[in-house]
This record gives sequence, C-alpha cells and structure tokens, in this order.
Amino acid sequence: MNMEKHNSSLVVELLYPDLVINVGEVTLGEGNRNKLQKSQREQEKVKVIQAACALLNSGGGVIRLEMANKDERPMEMGLDLEQSLRALIQSSDLQTFFETKQQRRCFYIFVKSWSSDLFPEDSSVRPRICSLETSLYCRSGTSVLLMDSREAFSFLKTKKRDAKILGKEPSGKVLKVRHQNSYNSNPADPIFQKDQLEYGEILPFPESQFIEFKQFSTKHIQQRVKDIISVYIPAFANTGGGYLFIGVDDKSKKVLGCAKENVDRDSLTEKIEKAIYELPCVHFCQSQCQVNFKVRILDVLARGELYGYACVIRVKPFCCAVFSETPSSWMVKGKNVCSLTTKEWVDMMMDSDPDLQWLCKDFESQLSLSSGPPLSRPVYAKKGLEHKKDLQQLLFPVPPGHLQYTPESLWKELSAQHEGLEELIEKQMRPFSQGILILSGSWAVDLNLQEKQGVICDALLIAQNSTPILCTILREKDADGQCYCTRTAFTVKQKLVNMGGYTGKLCVRTKVLHLSPESHAESLAGSGSSIDYPGSYNLADTQQMEALLQSLVIVLLSFRSFLSDQLGCEVLNLLTAQQYEIFSKNLRKNRELFIHGLPGSGKTIMAMKITEKIRNTFHCEADKILYICENQPLRNFISNKNICQAVTRKTFMKHNLEKIQHIIIEEAQNFRTEDGEWYEKAKTITQRQKNSPGILWIFLDYFQTSHVVHSGLPPFSAQLSKEELTRVVRNADPIANYVQEVMQVIIKNPPLNIPHESLEILLEAEWAQGVQGTLKIKKNLTLEQTVTYVAETCNRLFERGYSPKDVAVLVSTTEYVERYKHELLRALRKKRVQLSDACDMLGDHMVLDSVRRFSGLERNIVFGIHPRTPESAILRNILVCLASRAKQRLYILWHGDC
Repeated sequence: MNMEKHNSSLVVELLYPDLVINVGEVTLGEGNRNKLQKSQREQEKVKVIQAACALLNSGGGVIRLEMANKDERPMEMGLDLEQSLRALIQSSDLQTFFETKQQRRCFYIFVKSWSSDLFPEDSSVRPRICSLETSLYCRSGTSVLLMDSREAFSFLKTKKRDAKILGKEPSGKVLKVRHQNSYNSNPADPIFQKDQLEYGEILPFPESQFIEFKQFSTKHIQQRVKDIISVYIPAFANTGGGYLFIGVDDKSKKVLGCAKENVDRDSLTEKIEKAIYELPCVHFCQSQCQVNFKVRILDVLARGELYGYACVIRVKPFCCAVFSETPSSWMVKGKNVCSLTTKEWVDMMMDSDPDLQWLCKDFESQLSLSSGPPLSRPVYAKKGLEHKKDLQQLLFPVPPGHLQYTPESLWKELSAQHEGLEELIEKQMRPFSQGILILSGSWAVDLNLQEKQGVICDALLIAQNSTPILCTILREKDADGQCYCTRTAFTVKQKLVNMGGYTGKLCVRTKVLHLSPESHAESLAGSGSSIDYPGSYNLADTQQMEALLQSLVIVLLSFRSFLSDQLGCEVLNLLTAQQYEIFSKNLRKNRELFIHGLPGSGKTIMAMKITEKIRNTFHCEADKILYICENQPLRNFISNKNICQAVTRKTFMKHNLEKIQHIIIEEAQNFRTEDGEWYEKAKTITQRQKNSPGILWIFLDYFQTSHVVHSGLPPFSAQLSKEELTRVVRNADPIANYVQEVMQVIIKNPPLNIPHESLEILLEAEWAQGVQGTLKIKKNLTLEQTVTYVAETCNRLFERGYSPKDVAVLVSTTEYVERYKHELLRALRKKRVQLSDACDMLGDHMVLDSVRRFSGLERNIVFGIHPRTPESAILRNILVCLASRAKQRLYILWHGDC
C-alpha cells in the first residue's frame, strides 16, 4: 500500500479522556465501498490505517468516523478496511486489538494499545511497535523480499549484535572477508569491468542471490530506474552485496539497453547516485558510512554503432541496515498524527531492557520492555523491597464482596470537613458491589499536573463490571470543572498504559459533581465522554482489577532511577510504601515537616519528588523553590535536575532570595551556625505570606553528623511535626550489617551535639535483605599499599564490567585528597582512568573526594581510606556516612597510624 511519509493531516480531538482521532467521512459497507473509485477508496483507507497505527503505538484510543452513507442502518466496515487492519497487526484476530460500534451515523473503532507480547510463541521475536511496512528488503535466491515486522526485528537484532561484537574493528574490513565471494569472485564482475556490450548479447550467467536483471521502461525511464534502485540496492546491501543490471532481459538474459535517444548518460548516472545517497541508513556501529557502490554506464553497440546504454551497479554489503524509504509507522505527538522517522522507528523497534548483568543480582524486573506497550520504560525493584504486587496489596487491596474507600484517614477527614460529601459519594457508589475507591486531594497533582482551585477531592473508582471512573467533586459549579476532570482522566489512562505497562483494554470515564452550599445536594456538572465503550472494556474480575492497580502502583510510586545516567537510558525504580505514605501527604496541611531518615532510606529521592509536587500544588515555577544542602557536590547534583534552585547553606545565608516561597533542606544534621541562624531565616522566608505560608521540609539523619558543633536545628522535642524513613533501601547485605553495627555503637555513646532520643529511630529500622555485596576491611596499610590495593581491585572490577563511574574513593578529610590524587593517577595510568571530585558526578570517571563532601551521594563501589577525623567523638558517625555511600562494594582501608 502506498502510504504518505510526511505528517498526517489527522488531528486528535481534545474533548475526551482518551486519544480520539476523527478521520472524517468514510464510506462503510462492502457494497458501498466497491462502488467507490479506487483513488477515493485508497484515500479513505490511508486515513483509517494511519489513525489505527498511531493509536496502537501511543497507548490505544478511538477512531471516530462519520459515515459517508446517507442512511443510518447498521453497517459493517468493509472487507478492504478489515484486511488492512489485519495486515497492520499481522494477525487474523481483529478483536485482539480492534472493536467497532455504530451510533447513528458515527462509527467508532476502539483500538487497544500495541503490546510486544503479541508473538508469545517466540519471545525472541517481539517487535516493540506496530508498522504497516518496514521498508526493509533482503535477497532470497533470485527474489527480493519485503521483511515484515518480525523479520525486520530479527534482522536488526542480528545487525546490532554483530556491531557490538565487532566493536571498534572497521566493519567494512570484516564484512569484506565475510562476503568476499559475493562480488570479487562473482561471474558478473568481468562484465562489470567492461566498457561496452553488444545489443542482443546473452550474458553467460543467470540471476542469482547476487545478480539481478532489470529492463528499462519505454517511458518515464528515470522514475523507473529510481523505483528499481529503492528496492534492489537496499536488498543487496542488506544481504551480502551484489550486482544490479539495468537493461538486460531477466528471462532471456539478452542485453537490450536503452536507446541513446531516450536517455542521457551523465544525467542517468547523476540520478542513480542521487537515488542511492537518499536511501535511509541506520547504524549500530561506530561507522557513519553510506552505501558502498559503484555505477558503470556501458555502451550498447549494434553492428559496431552506438545503440544506447546499459547500467550495472555493484553494491557491497552494508555494515548495518539500509531502507528503501522511511518505514510506514505513525504515532500521536501532541495533537497530531505523525510519521516516525527511520531513526525513531529503529530506536523504538529495537528498544530493549538495559544490560544489567552486573546489577541483576540486586534488582528484579517489575515491567519489562519485552512485554510492555511501545512507550513504556523498564521498571526495577530492589531485592528485599516490596514488588508491585506487594505494594498493590498493601496500598490498594481489592476486598472480596464490597467496595472499599482508601485511604481511610482521608475519607474520614473529608467527610468531617464537608457536610453532605459522604451522602453524595455513597449515592454514586451504590451500583458497584466490589472494588476500590481511591481518594486524593488532587489526582492531577498525583499525576504531575497542576492542581485546580475549588476541587474538594478526586476519586478514582476501580470496580468490577465497570470501566474505571474518575470523579471530581467541586465546592461549587465551575465551567472548567469538566475540562479539569477530562484532562486528569486522560492522563490517568495514558499513564496506566504508557508508564504502568497495562496491556488490557482500557478507558477512564469521567463524572463531575459539586456540593451545593444550600442543600448539600448533588449537581452533575458533566458526564464526560459521550462515547459508549464496548463491554470488553469493563473490568471483569478481581484479577483484572489487580493487574490494573499494579500498573497504578508503577504510575504513582515510580521515579527516575539514578541508574539512568549510568546506563544512558531511562530506568524507573519504585518508592517503598513508607516513602509513598510521606510523599502523598497533603502539603497544605503539612507545611513544615522534619523527616528523619536512616542512612540509605531514600531522602534525596524524596526531596526531589516533593519538589515536583510543590510546583504542581502551588502553581509555582522552579525559581520559587529552593533546595539547600551543606556541600557543593550534592548541590550540583540537584541543580542538574532543573527542578528548583539549589544552593549551599553558606550561599543561602549570604543572599536575600526574595523570590523564594518554598524551601527543601537536606542533610540538615551537618549544617552549622557560623554564618547565622539558617533555620530561623528559612522559616521567616517560608512564612512571608501569612495567609498562605510556604513549604519547609527538612531531611536529616543524626547518625551521619560530621561535626561536633551546634547544627542550628531546633531541639528534637521542638520538632513538632516529624516523620521517619526507617526502611533502608540502598546497601547490599554485608554493608547494611556493618552500618547497623556502627550505629549500635553510636547509640551507646552518642556525641554531645546529637540528641539521644533522636537515635531511637534505629529501633524501628527495616533492612532490605537478599542483596549480595562485598565488605572488606584492611588495616595497618602504608600509603603505597593503600594505593596499590585500590588500583589492583579497580582493574579486576573493570575487567568484570564495572566502569570508573561506578567508583568513589573517599578519604577522611579534604587535605588528604591531593595527597592521594597523584599516587592514584600513577597507579591507574594503564587504564587511562580519570579522577575528579564529587562536583561532577555524571562524568565517566572515578570520584576522589572527602567523606563529608560526598554526603547525600552514592556509588556502587566505595573505597574509604583512613576514615579518621580529628573530632574522634564522631569517628563512628563518619564511618556510617562513609559506609552508607556504597551500594554494592565497600572497602575500608586503615593506615598504620590509626
């Protein structure tokens, strides 16, 4: 099918909580479509197929057609449209992805999201996206074959694997050896070397895997040549190379050429070369070369006179993949249906879970790209923590035989504050016998959208024998209420599929209600979409409800893993239930909060997530939110996220910061008061607006205190609003056990500047178990022995797949850093390893810095050298800070003078 390659004219309608593409008028019914002119039938088909492909690749949705037929009788789609949809999904079972429904003259095609587990019979052949045509050709005997999605996936997978194996070795050289018989010893090569042929001459070889004969057309010669080239050159390039003869009859093998009056030799050469250079190429290797070819225009003589010309093109094997044109595949981007570029198509087609061989023992997959929708990302949970199923059962359990409201505390609070709300909601819930109603102060904020004023609450209903329903309850009638609810429900649906990985049929209906101040009665502000979805979109049983709720867990609890920067692709991790409980707090009712978190409990992640929530709750820009920490490296790390302003405590005390409304503070136990009372200043800033004070959340861990002076924090008893993070998620088992031992010592003899009652948090600690790791402690080492040990250990780890960006070397004080830098560089010079301080955490180098300056950061491998501080009273605290920075491997190296 000849499909347009540029962006489609189709536009997504914005009136529904789903992707709805209106393709305009389409003639339906087999008989009616047969009466259409071919061009009109094809034009209508193109619109429907583009819309269907775009929705399959974008999370699913609805195609809306207006029947061109004048009557409103029930009508089938038409055989040609059905066949095109079957070709699109490469399946005879249309109902797997498509259902239809007619409402008067509106005809709807309901489209489920594409899922790469469509081919369960072969898990190794699972194209990630849906495509009408791949535009990838290959040779098979004397034929040229267009690869389908599965064949293209296997072909590209092989090319990508070969490129990885070849590494930096020049791919052309390897391929030349591998395929030398395809052209150097080919019987066509002597003919290729000639300057002329005789008209009617029979070539002494047939067509084969590496030889193709084609004849010129009698008219439109250059277009004919271009069409031949766009198919046969990629096919040869993708399959060992070969020779394309144009001007030779494929049956008789006679040289016929093209009469000189009908073709210009130079113009023909130029057109051929231009056509080949325009072929889309995609590389997996380091080379960015184009197709390697040579064109020869041979004179064709008749009785010694020039009759015309024949053309021979020699094509060498291509290192990666050559396409005839851009693949036929579409997606929804914003409001438009757009064609994927060749690179986008290959990137999405080949998208796969990252290679976590060196981490697989630490993480377990929660959502794999091998079975997820096209836009989903891989999700991993740390071993020893709750998986998505555990989190779903804990946070959103489906009760047997009744409807449950959750969180119960929020339901009681809302019912007490808003008279008539309980009656209103329970009236709406009467038709539903089993499921869960998930309440929120703002589902928009939960989904990283902006909050709407006047919303009492949102409630997401997941019930048996019903589609999900999002209810928005307003204080009073609001013309924008339905728009808000529709936009929020749309985001719920899109994220459940494209982020949560839900692969079932899904829609989210909307309902907008308000409490009348006079009568507390219900008033329906709008019922949302008027589209009547098929019954298959209802959740049939507990299993389907739980599957959807597990996708919801990923949507609400996932965050961009710090692994993403190391791997070069986005990877998601999940919050713990404890972290989510704090994160989901109502910010307006928790404006000041002290969060005490044990080492490795995820305070930095929480600080970043809360920053995003502040922006959406209070409709403020990043320059209104301030993140404060003690050390420059942690400040740089947060600043690179571009979610807020980030400063150190010293900078904070120097400036007025008039724009700031909200403040997040991390590692507060290490703050000091030498530059002034930072806590009082932060509190003054966040309370400037008396009627609407800002947020002041302070994260701290007294166990990691790195000094013996006053921190400036209010007394522990004066920290009236407190929460605790006691689930430790970072460290491997041996490291976690060591940290526990050191913390027990601290409790027995705490430094004078640490409130003893604050250390009782250790009694509530939970440690994630089951993660293997390494802890080694070496004593009585000289400086030379220490450096040698670090270098030799690093070399062994690099050979096992680790890289310099996995390693941090931390010393007890800043003055030791320069002392070790020169020696370490000299010991690692063969590996060409670079050293940098912690200010540049994202670079591909080892970090060398002090324990204090690495506070709040982490790496897989940590060497702690001479972890001794002049303040011997906090030696154990420094050890806790050091050890907790290591995720997998910890090496503590003591000097002989310790």
